[in-house]
Amino acid sequence: MKTVLKLLISTVLLGSLAFANDFGEAFKAYEKGDYKKASELFKKSCDGGDAGSCGALGYMYEQGKGVKQDYFKAAELYKKGCDGRNTWSCGNLGLMYEYGKGVKQNYFKAVKLYKKGCDGGNAGSCGKLGVSYESGKGVKKDINKALEYYGKACDLKEQKGCEDYARLKK
Repeated sequence: MKTVLKLLISTVLLGSLAFANDFGEAFKAYEKGDYKKASELFKKSCDGGDAGSCGALGYMYEQGKGVKQDYFKAAELYKKGCDGRNTWSCGNLGLMYEYGKGVKQNYFKAVKLYKKGCDGGNAGSCGKLGVSYESGKGVKKDINKALEYYGKACDLKEQKGCEDYARLKK
């Protein structure tokens, strides 16, 4: 039984490392401008359950890099990444809902996704949540909440959050 358990754990760990390696290789290919190779590697890693790779592939579909631009596919992949607890994917899916790209425009869903991203430590999501509270899009306008989320974005090293916080504090 111990041998079977060790084999199972080794298989899971090696599988995780393989997908992590795919992500690393995909990222390198992306940085070199080899978008086709990057998209193939991100897809392989996403299909293996790596949420970050799903988000990265979603971005490639959103931008049309290495794949045909497809906002619906991008939103689907961001959702898969967000469901897998990739906070960057949550923020990007929020943007898709805010602007109605690949999904029906829905400020309330956008805010919910920004909150999920922000709660997970994604600075951009915190900043977008601040914008939502400042503008009243998807939530009741609340300058104190806007300041709170701009401050959180700033604390997470998002320069725009710091600037928005200072602007609103005047």
